[in-house]
Amino acid sequence: MSEEKKKTLKRTFGMREAVTITVGTVVGVGLFTTGANVVGDLGPAVILATLVAMLISIYPSLLYAEMGAALPYAGGTYQYASLGIGKPFGMLAGWNFIISLVSVTSGEALAFSFYFKTFFSALGIELPVSDTVVATLIVLVFIVTNVRGIEMTGKLQNGFMFFFWGVAIIWFLMMLPNVNMPNFVQMPDFIAKSTPLSFIASVSMIWWCFAGFETCCAMGEEIKYPQINIPRALILAPFIVFAVNSAFQWFLVGIVPISEISSLATASAPFAEAMKTAGILGFPLVLLAAGIAFGGDFSTLNASIAVPPRYLFTMSRDGAMPKIFAKVHPKYQTPYVSIIVLGLLSAFLIASNSMIYIASLSLFADLFYYVIGITASLCLRKRHPELKRPFKAPGIMIGAPISIIIYLIMMTQLDKEAMITGIIWCALGLVIYAVCRSKYKNEVQEDLSGVIEEEIPSPEEKKKMDKEFKIWSIVVACAVVIVLVAYVIPFLIG
Repeated sequence: MSEEKKKTLKRTFGMREAVTITVGTVVGVGLFTTGANVVGDLGPAVILATLVAMLISIYPSLLYAEMGAALPYAGGTYQYASLGIGKPFGMLAGWNFIISLVSVTSGEALAFSFYFKTFFSALGIELPVSDTVVATLIVLVFIVTNVRGIEMTGKLQNGFMFFFWGVAIIWFLMMLPNVNMPNFVQMPDFIAKSTPLSFIASVSMIWWCFAGFETCCAMGEEIKYPQINIPRALILAPFIVFAVNSAFQWFLVGIVPISEISSLATASAPFAEAMKTAGILGFPLVLLAAGIAFGGDFSTLNASIAVPPRYLFTMSRDGAMPKIFAKVHPKYQTPYVSIIVLGLLSAFLIASNSMIYIASLSLFADLFYYVIGITASLCLRKRHPELKRPFKAPGIMIGAPISIIIYLIMMTQLDKEAMITGIIWCALGLVIYAVCRSKYKNEVQEDLSGVIEEEIPSPEEKKKMDKEFKIWSIVVACAVVIVLVAYVIPFLIG
């Protein structure tokens, strides 16, 4: 056991990194693909679907805030489910989380490839390289940066997010003169044909933009003062994702003629398609492509490559997966074998060159492991009432079951291919798990005390942390209010 305890990860992240890693995971492939496609399905009513997606993410994020603060392990839902429900469910949760973010990495790399080539195309340069080659190369680059250390990962994440927002603000200002306010008060004709089930399907697609709101929990072993920083990051995350998605959707609705907005529903790159449809080319298109490729896509790639290896590392350390995945780099103190193997799996999925297949696989895995994670929060309350909980989610006996039902309903909207692929992936994981448990059964121990060591910040540090959280809270609250007002203004002036 003492040797296993040496295989711990270094705590270097603060709340800012916890937020940017979490938000960076979700501000990318969903926002610039499926989340934008829904604008073509709902028109200005997309704000309602996005609002619902946020609302059904808030309570689960509070449950994860409770579990993440109490159990600041690497591994997140895998650990919570293992302790709360049982090891097989923990394995299924971790296994599905892994393929979910591996799929996100693959989809994001393909999205990067398109906008990277669009960037050069807008400058009059056509790159004679396939999307899959560009996507694979960029994944290899991020494998190297993640192997070289978590501090580099955190610094890159902050840089990518702030670059993305810097470019986004400039792009927003450039697009404002092109926004047609009447677009927000005119509903497309096809909206009349919408049904409750089609609206649920739209919410599910937008919710994919929120999936991953608990990402920082997977890196709990590397976050400083996790009992404080994890809950704060999770309180902010759903609102940040809502503000980002709603702001970009607002511009799509505003610049595309209402008679042509349905074309966005099937576009592989809805934002580029929207600008071309509106006749907005040149520098604005260059700026958009740069912001998405080198800001949004990079931030998601960096986070989605960094996080899943922490799950695999923890599962391996516990004997649920082959021990080789628990190897830590002697110099960089990172789970380098897990990073490399999962990075190569992402490259394999890239070869499919199918965003629809990748998105479907990711969405199945997301919903399934959230159902397990939410169930784990209930079971942990009953099985481990002695657990110290620095943060406690209110109304768990009502909120958790309702959240589970909502996510199960959303799963009914998935296509059969996604369900079949997800079931096969789960079966494969259970086989590997059974073999490993048989092989390592004498080494497996369940211990709640080993990693759960509460760090207490000094008064000066605590004051600084409180100030940082207050600033973030004010900025996020203002962002949410601004985007909501932006959707209301057209009705007031119309």
